[in-house]
Amino acid sequence: MSSPLAIAESGSALVGLKAGVQAERLALQTRFHETADGPMVLREHSRLIDRVLKEMWQRLQMPRSLALLAVGGYGRGELYPHSDIDVLVLLGDPASPDLAAKIEDLVGQLWDTGLDLGHSVRTVDQCVEEATKDITVMTSLLEARLLAGNRGLYSRFERSRGECLDAQTFFKAKRLEQEQRHTKFQDSPYSLEPNLKEAPGGLRDLQVILWISRACGLGKSWGDLAQRGLITPEEARQAHRHQRLLQNLRVRLHYTAARREDRLLFDYQESLARDLGYSASAHRRAGEQLMQAYFRTAKAVTQLNTILLQNAGAQIFPARDSSTEVINEKFARVGELLHAQSSDLFERDPSAILESFLVMQQRSELKGMTAQTLRALWRARARINAAFRRDPHNREIFLSLLQQPRGIVHELRRMNQYGILGRYLPAFRRVVGQMQHDLFHVYTVDQHILTVVRNLRRFTMLEFAHEYPLCSRLIAGLERHWLLYVAAIFHDIAKGRGGDHSQLGRLEARRFCREHGLAPEDAKLVEFLVEHHLIMSSVAQKQDLSDPEVIRRFAGVVGTERRLVALYLLTVADIRGTSPKVWNAWKGKLLEDLFRATQDLLKGGKIEADQYIQSKQSEAKRLLRLYDLSDTVQDSLWRHFDVPYFLRHDAQEIAWHTRLLHYRDSPGKPVVKARLSPAGEGLQVMIYVPDQRDLFARICGYFGSVGFSIVDAKIYTTRHGYALDTFQVMDVGSVAHPRDMIARIESELADWLANQVPLPQPVRGRVSRRVKHFPIAPEVRVVPDEKGQYHSLSVTAGDRPGLLYAIALVLSRYGVSLHTAKIATLGERAEDVFVVSGAALASPKTVLQLETDLLNALQA
Repeated sequence: MSSPLAIAESGSALVGLKAGVQAERLALQTRFHETADGPMVLREHSRLIDRVLKEMWQRLQMPRSLALLAVGGYGRGELYPHSDIDVLVLLGDPASPDLAAKIEDLVGQLWDTGLDLGHSVRTVDQCVEEATKDITVMTSLLEARLLAGNRGLYSRFERSRGECLDAQTFFKAKRLEQEQRHTKFQDSPYSLEPNLKEAPGGLRDLQVILWISRACGLGKSWGDLAQRGLITPEEARQAHRHQRLLQNLRVRLHYTAARREDRLLFDYQESLARDLGYSASAHRRAGEQLMQAYFRTAKAVTQLNTILLQNAGAQIFPARDSSTEVINEKFARVGELLHAQSSDLFERDPSAILESFLVMQQRSELKGMTAQTLRALWRARARINAAFRRDPHNREIFLSLLQQPRGIVHELRRMNQYGILGRYLPAFRRVVGQMQHDLFHVYTVDQHILTVVRNLRRFTMLEFAHEYPLCSRLIAGLERHWLLYVAAIFHDIAKGRGGDHSQLGRLEARRFCREHGLAPEDAKLVEFLVEHHLIMSSVAQKQDLSDPEVIRRFAGVVGTERRLVALYLLTVADIRGTSPKVWNAWKGKLLEDLFRATQDLLKGGKIEADQYIQSKQSEAKRLLRLYDLSDTVQDSLWRHFDVPYFLRHDAQEIAWHTRLLHYRDSPGKPVVKARLSPAGEGLQVMIYVPDQRDLFARICGYFGSVGFSIVDAKIYTTRHGYALDTFQVMDVGSVAHPRDMIARIESELADWLANQVPLPQPVRGRVSRRVKHFPIAPEVRVVPDEKGQYHSLSVTAGDRPGLLYAIALVLSRYGVSLHTAKIATLGERAEDVFVVSGAALASPKTVLQLETDLLNALQA
């Protein structure tokens, strides 16, 4: 390959050098597309940069007292197309001003040639000092190699590095670092957009093994580890294959993104899949097939990582694992690990496969399994067949796993990791690694299911009782709460089959309950939860909970208080298990309000409108007395309110409105008041103003202009022509606390309404990246209620800034009045329901045109 510096002779040296580097990089990219050889790219790219750095070092006549070292990934000869080039300028003594200027010139010229340089300048002593303090620095220096300069200085560096490197300290630090890194990714390799470098099961998990092996003198390659007996020859070959696959994928990802990018984003999954030869089938995208292949690799890497770190730890800390204890005739404790007493235990006695996980739950001192046991489990997983699943003893063990006081989630995850759970539950095996393209799930189906089990489990643990006190109290009183875990396992188990996954999942759950001998009452509860696991969320977020008929219908579906409690717990756990972004305090309040109203009804309470209103008014008066207000203070204001007001607002809101408005029931200027939301998150904003055209659009326009998100709106017009609207808003700017926004909202919004600020033109906000790749076809539906007095307007679209304002403008144009708005955002999917009225809704032709205009407004 020609020297890049040779090209520089035709013109400006740096310009020519930069052109030469770019040309060779492009040639390397072409070779990769022809050969699909990622390791070749890493190797040749490193060699290219080596030549550039060496020749630049010579050309600038750097002092002979210095040394130039490649460190980090570049140091080990693995330089990805768009990764930083990490180098260390090694000094014998602290740099003089002249030397510092010369080094700065070197670095500047390298940057000018287009190299993304990550550089440090240190003496040997400074290297030792930094490496002792920071395990990341130590790791980077561990892979250092000499590029140019003083070889004696480099030898001194190597000696000093070896003297300060303590094998046991390094091992502990890297293990802790890995645990922290895994925690950042929720301890799961199954994110829908995984980081193939840093996430569990990624390249870093393989590199950690080799770093520890190198630092502890156990070997520098997979072959070395096999020779030392830390892994089998077959595992060494597997490690090499997995590493090569991940390297190829990361190289291809860098080329596809044309920048450093280590996340398998939706933006790239389809194109990467096509490049790799995948094609879409009737039910699965090409990208989905690629990701399932990736997840299988990530799963295997996590298995290897576990086995190798345990084996390495046993050699590095021999005394730590010396204590043994016989647990029973099948298992022993070796240190903190469970050990199968014979290597063929699981082959001879397949029931011991499930028993091993039960022992892990029952012995709190056990932190894992020995590498020999994990290998034996993996090899014996095929023994879990139809006959195994029919065995009453095995069925009894599996149910016992779900009933233990500890370790349920840990062992289910371990069973999934080693292919045991999917073998025992074939329906579960079908969803392992299956992606979900619904814009609010961020995990594969199997990981979502186990996350829901984990959330339910947390409700039972005292240390987490502060998170969701009501859930903790309810599950403590729920008989056989482990049935919730069964329902969680089956609630999404039929996804991806086509058809209604709730109904198909119910059939799977019924079969499981029958085969495992659950009592008929318990089996019916599990079936009910699987079939109806979506209903409570739907009712709470999309229907008017102030309407007694809504509560009656929901109570009719639920039937009993036991089912209600179980459904509420599963719903909270399910929503929280979709994505960290989906759950918020407002959704929690809606679910709790629906739960309490339904519970009262099922306990024999009545929700007749008159009694319902009287109870709210009595509670509101009690709250007003706490502010030392008279028993008649509300009379002047309440004479302007009718039945719908008292139905739609709870007692706390009624008291709040009354306390602020009783002395100004007919103000000439807008009254705007805000407070911290009783839901526990965001703000609640009250607007009281003479009713005016475009009011809802004007309010939405204000909140949109300051970046607030409306999640609920109660729109009411009094008998004397005043609008009394209450909004729940979230994402209240970038302030440290929502309280800081109260004064601003009260002042600005009042002025906005008083001055009749012209309505701004709607902005078709850009949709998120995920909506772009999994677009939602907008849907609009207008349906009259039974009495024909109101209409229900339901809207579904990809969420984006300004969406609600765009809807409000269309409604205003048609003279449609808004009474309530239920704003439901599921990840990046908006599902809003409005109760509306207006003369335009009486004409089918006008309604059709309204729907058309709304559809146009919903387009991003």
